Amino acid sequence: MNPQSLAEDIANPIQQTAAANAALMRGDIDGYLALTQHAEDYTLMSPFGGEPTHGFDLSRRFEMGRFFNSGTFDQEVVTTYTTSDCAVLVTIRQSRRYANERVCAEVGGLPKQDWSLRVTQVFRRAEDRWQLVNRRRSAGERDRFAAGCCARTGRC
Repeated sequence: MNPQSLAEDIANPIQQTAAANAALMRGDIDGYLALTQHAEDYTLMSPFGGEPTHGFDLSRRFEMGRFFNSGTFDQEVVTTYTTSDCAVLVTIRQSRRYANERVCAEVGGLPKQDWSLRVTQVFRRAEDRWQLVNRRRSAGERDRFAAGCCARTGRC
C-alpha cells in the first residue's frame, strides 16, 4: 500500500470512532456498537487504573447505555500510524456543548463534568473492516476528582 492509500485508509476509523463515541456520550449504546467492531481479543484499559478488561461483554449493553447521558462529543486527532493491517489512533476525546467551551456528560450517575480523556486505540484489519483490538484511556489531572467520586460512590 502506498502512503496516500494508507492516509486515506485511516480516515475511516477516525470518522467511525468520532461518530461512535458521540453516540456513546449520548447514551446511545446501539449506535456505538453499530459503528465499532470489537475484536475477540479486545482489551480496555481504564483511565483510573485497575485491571484491564478483556473481551467485550454485550450482555452489559443496557447498563453501558445508562452509564452515559446528555453528552456531546468532539475528537481531536493527535497522531495516527497505519500499516496495511494495523492502525493506531491517538486522540483527545472531549465532551462539548459549544465551540471553545468544555462541558460534560453525566457519567455513572454523577453530575455533569468534564470527561476529556487522552485515548489510544489500536485497530487490526479483518478482511475489509477495522476491528478495535485495544483501547487505553488516560485521565488528565482534573479527572482525579471524578475518579475519587467513582471510587466513593461505586457508580463508575
